[in-house]
Amino acid sequence: MKHSELWRAVESVYGSAYGRSLVKDLVLTGLGTTAQEALDAGTSPRRVWDALCDETDASQADRWVYREDGRRRG
Repeated sequence: MKHSELWRAVESVYGSAYGRSLVKDLVLTGLGTTAQEALDAGTSPRRVWDALCDETDASQADRWVYREDGRRRG
């Protein structure tokens, strides 16, 4: 997962404003930091995404949204 895929997935699943708030403010139990702090420290975007999904009880479909072909979305 690339950083750009992470941000697209955050926006797609959580919405622009709420998603950025989660990344900035929500401490992820699995990482012990916020998503933004983890990214700044060099944690892989995929690991951050997985931790964010775990923390928010995201569905399986939401967890894999970054793998969808954007050209196929309605």
